[in-house]
Order: sequence, then C-alpha cells, then structure tokens
Amino acid sequence: MKIIKLIIILFILSTTAIAQTTIGLGWAKNSVNTTVFRKNSVVSINNFQFVAYYDSLGFILLAKRKLNTQKWETNTTTIKGVVNDAHNSISIMIDGAGYLHVAWTNHSAKLHYYKSTIPYGLVLTAEMPMVGTKENHSTYPEFHRLANGDLLFFYRDGGSGNGNLVINKYIVETKKWSRLQDILIDGQGQRNAYWQACTDVKGGIHISWVWRETGDVATNHDLCYATSTDGGITWHKTSGEKYQLPITEATAEIVAKIPQKSELINQTSMATDEDGKPYIASYWRPIGTLVPQYQLAYFNGEKWLTQQITNRQTAFSLSGGGTKKIPISRPQILVSNTKGKLTAILLFRDVERGSVASLAMCSNLLKNTWTIKDITKTSLESWEPSYDTEVWKKDKKLNIFIQKTGQGDGEKLDAMQPQPVYILNYKF
Repeated sequence: MKIIKLIIILFILSTTAIAQTTIGLGWAKNSVNTTVFRKNSVVSINNFQFVAYYDSLGFILLAKRKLNTQKWETNTTTIKGVVNDAHNSISIMIDGAGYLHVAWTNHSAKLHYYKSTIPYGLVLTAEMPMVGTKENHSTYPEFHRLANGDLLFFYRDGGSGNGNLVINKYIVETKKWSRLQDILIDGQGQRNAYWQACTDVKGGIHISWVWRETGDVATNHDLCYATSTDGGITWHKTSGEKYQLPITEATAEIVAKIPQKSELINQTSMATDEDGKPYIASYWRPIGTLVPQYQLAYFNGEKWLTQQITNRQTAFSLSGGGTKKIPISRPQILVSNTKGKLTAILLFRDVERGSVASLAMCSNLLKNTWTIKDITKTSLESWEPSYDTEVWKKDKKLNIFIQKTGQGDGEKLDAMQPQPVYILNYKF
C-alpha cells in the first residue's frame, strides 16, 4: 500500500497542473477577442487579475478575480466596439497605483481610451484623449507596465503600408500621459513597421518588427530590432550603436533578411531572458520550400541566430489585405530561466494538430530539439494566444486567454455563435 501511495504522489508531482475558470460568453464571429497582438487581454497586479473582451453583443465586458480563485466579478459596460473588424481588439493594463487602463481603436481611425474611476475598479471614466494629438488614425493599441508602475503605450499612426510607431508614457505620480516618441519608426510614407515589444527585468525596452510595403501582407519583409535602456528616450542596436531617430528602413538593424512573398507574418511576439537578451518568434517559408514554419530568432550576446522550430507539412500562401483566415496562429514566445537552465516556450495553434492550443518547448537551443504538447482538447478554430504577462514575470505560470473564435478571410464574418471565455492556468 505504501508503494502504491508513493507512486501516486510521484505521478502527481510529475504532471503539469492545468485548470480553467470560465467567465462568460464572448463574440465569436471573428477573432477580435483572440488576436495575438492584444497587450493585454488578461493582466494582474497585487493578487488581482483583470480580463476584458467583447461579449456576445459586442459590448466591452470587464472582469476581475483574486488570483487562483474561481469567482469572477464582472461589469458589462455600455461601450460597444466595432467588432466586425478583428483589428479593433481591446487592450488593458493596470498601473502601479491599481488603476485599470482600457484602449481600443477603429482600424486606422480614432483611439478610444478609458480609465477606471477607482483603483482595482471595473467602472470606467468617460472616453478621454490620451495625449490629444495623432489619435485620429490609430491601430494596434498596446500597453506595457514598467517596474516602477509607470506605463508605456504603443500604437500605429496611419495605415497599412504607410504608418509610423508612436509611444506615450504614463506617470503614476502625476496620473498624466505624455508623448515619448512622435515617430520612433518611420515608414517615410512608403511602408510601415509591424512590431512586437517587451520589457525586461532590468528595465530595458525591446522592439522588433517587419516592414510592409503596401496593404498586401505578401509585401512583409525583413526582421529588425531596437532596444532602449533609458525608458524609451534613446534607442540602440545590439552592437551598442545609437540610432538617429526616427529609425528608417535604411538604418534599421536586420535580425534576419527575409524577402517579400515568403509568407512572413506580421505582429507576433518577443521575450527576453534574465540577462536581457531578446528572443523573437514568427513564421515564414524558408527559401526553396513551400511550407511556412515557426521560427525563432535570438541574440546570443554576440550575434543573431535563427532556427526552425517545426516541421510542418501543410503549405499556405499569404496575400491580400485585412484579417486573414490562416491555418496556424501567430505564436507567443516565452523564456524561462530556472535554476540556471533556460527553456524557450512557443505557444501556438496549428490545424495539423487539430487547431488546439499547443506548447513547443526547448531546453537547449544549441541542440535545437523541440517537444510539442497539446494543452486543450478541442478545436479553437481561429484562436491566437495571449496570456497574463505579469503572472509570467512574477511566478512563471501561464494564465492563457482561451476562446473558440471564427474568422472569415479579409474581415468576413463567420456564422459561429458566442463561445465561452475562460482563463487556462498552466503551471510547469
């Protein structure tokens, strides 16, 4: 009997803890609730976790709970989004004083910004300007919280193939936003940068991007990089060379040279290790092949390296404008340093695996050996991953926003009925 008990205990200790908590029903006719560039869909501070999504009728629903509990407090606001365009996703963040910040945009149109009336509250102020300029042609709102509780806010000013990256900064002490960068990356009226960003434990800001020449996704090309160690005022290459701002195509550091028409996707994810070295995940079709593969580009302290993560068999082609219906999701990359051991983790969805949520993990990038594990059981259709970045930073636990969503090609709607929204808690 003691042996049996011991076996049971060892089995429990060796398995990964997976739990989920359902919040309610969300809009599912397209992927507006589940686009990968939501920064953030779910976020935490001081043992409280907040979530935002469009409900079954397209109204913004806010929810919160104490971490590791099952009970959600919800508030269905009177704010109705333009949900027929999947670009119009909701982004949220909690500042260091506990105020909830909420933003969503029409596609290349007005920025909509709100703030909670009290710390840790779900009731929002009336819509307000953030800085007041360059807020009429915005897309892709994105918050990041700095270690001192202040916030950064990234968005695109302009349109696809002709837009610039703007950065604002929120100071907790003054409760005010100011413009940090009017144009960090300049498309010069000919192209625009599709970026992904992150902050590291040392306070560094990292941004990587691909260029797009027109509104056609097939014109995506080249993976580039910049970093800031002074809160976003000055920017550098990995060599230490200081950028003359704004960054342009001619001055950008190239991580990987990728030609147009390579099925290179835009807006994926990046992360850093404890030393602040960057890791960027994307997918594209290697030269001479027909099948797009998930790829990892990372800086080892001396140079950029790129390795193929998957060995997919299904070809597809990216072209045209609007949100695409694609057989794989854009990926999230996470990096864990535990007991001196670095593990790279890719979170994704692939039709070849039944369109479930999957994790690819590699504990030795020099060997480039990845193992893949599915963490949901049924198809999520057009879901793309987003997760609680602050829980991950603090506890290395994955709290993933999950909802089955449809998506028609080029902003067409699917006939899918509202689907349950839940947070999947995954502990390694």
